[in-house]
Amino acid sequence: MKITMLIGGQAVEAEGGRSYLRHDPVTGEVATEAPAASVADALKAVAAAQAAFPGWAATPPGQRRAILNAAADRLDAMTPAIIAGGIAETGATGPWLGFNCMFGANILREAAAMTTQIAGEIIPSNKPGCMAMAIRRPLGVCLGIAPWNAPVILGVRAVAMAIACGNTVVLKASELSPFIHRAIGDALTEAGLPPGVVNIVTNAPEDAAAIVAALIAAPEVKHVNFTGSTRVGRIIAMTAAEHLKPVLLELGGKAPLIVLDDADLDGAVNAAAFGAFMNQGQICMSTERIIVHEGIADAFVAALAAKARALPHGNPRDKVVLGALITPEAAAKMDRIIADATAHGGRVIAGGGRDGSVVAATLIDNVTDAMTIYREESFGPVKPIIRVADDDAAVRVANDTEYGLSAAVFSRDLRRAMAVAERIESGICHINGPTVSDEAQMPFGGVKNSGYGRFGGKAGVDAFTLTRWITIEDPGQHYPF
Repeated sequence: MKITMLIGGQAVEAEGGRSYLRHDPVTGEVATEAPAASVADALKAVAAAQAAFPGWAATPPGQRRAILNAAADRLDAMTPAIIAGGIAETGATGPWLGFNCMFGANILREAAAMTTQIAGEIIPSNKPGCMAMAIRRPLGVCLGIAPWNAPVILGVRAVAMAIACGNTVVLKASELSPFIHRAIGDALTEAGLPPGVVNIVTNAPEDAAAIVAALIAAPEVKHVNFTGSTRVGRIIAMTAAEHLKPVLLELGGKAPLIVLDDADLDGAVNAAAFGAFMNQGQICMSTERIIVHEGIADAFVAALAAKARALPHGNPRDKVVLGALITPEAAAKMDRIIADATAHGGRVIAGGGRDGSVVAATLIDNVTDAMTIYREESFGPVKPIIRVADDDAAVRVANDTEYGLSAAVFSRDLRRAMAVAERIESGICHINGPTVSDEAQMPFGGVKNSGYGRFGGKAGVDAFTLTRWITIEDPGQHYPF
């Protein structure tokens, strides 16, 4: 399918009619032809957002809420088309893309609910006759950069709260899912969002660095949010720092799931399988280290391996649990990870096979810190099992990583589980639940090299507004001179 960009409420081509092709990772056929924006095109989107900002910032919260709710309804109605286009673009399964649409609509509705919760406060002043206030105001033009792996969820998250708070937005679409990110713009504009409030820019992969640098440097852009790899996030943070612009970053992860020796094994197995293999393990919160107390490890590993071996994989258009990885190159990386682990004494107990971009659910037992899979984020369905002697060892392994996004602990003793959870260095931790979990109203984000700042709920309002100090004073007050 051929798509356009959205700039100033208009469907536009790139300068000179330039375009690029996104190919289906399973069939190799063309999935989408998208505009290959130039820097000039990107700056036109910034100008459109800047022109729309005064009017949108002055729009009453009830009107903003109504538009966001209507956009949620529109996104729900677009679900079948997004599933079809998304399977072709990303190789993901229909259920995953359908969940993306449902959750993306929930993010819009949560943002709508927050339009009347952007509150300030009265602060007692030491100056007689003075009323001092802290009030929240929109920032201006916000740049959102979204990835392909949860394309609707993360595309909507990049724009929804910013718009709810009275900002205007330029969304730089992922090069790997341009159709889906453009569809988010359609849902918002068809719901009545004024022209220029949201703008969607698509670009060829080779132009990404120049486009992002120009967008960040644009004087009108006041805030940047990025979800993606730590490597790229570091570049974006450094570029924004040169311009003294605030950044909200949600980056890579190496989420640990700790199974203590008193855990409900069935519950832990189900959570580990879901967290490890949902969307082929291509989620920032994916379970990337399964840390098991050696006292129950044999029973747990046997049950998890049996479940993993039973998960069907293949073309996402069929009835499978695991579809394709995003590119053939991402799938080939799994081969290298498996080879390295087995060369260092790891044992493949489930999966290990690959057919093009499709990789079977794979588990490697007896993983040690000598292996690549111990430390690097696989971002695929190849997962390590690490056996530990006690709670202290479990915490040590959980924290032995540069990342700190999500984590989980399984135990029937909630005090024990909480004590372990408190020691894990992560922005998110779930007790007796999977590492993959999100709700639109929750403060979502990480620590260490998983980023900083928080999306969602009141934390999202903090991220996308500026606090101003305003006073109302006695004009006849006394001055020393």
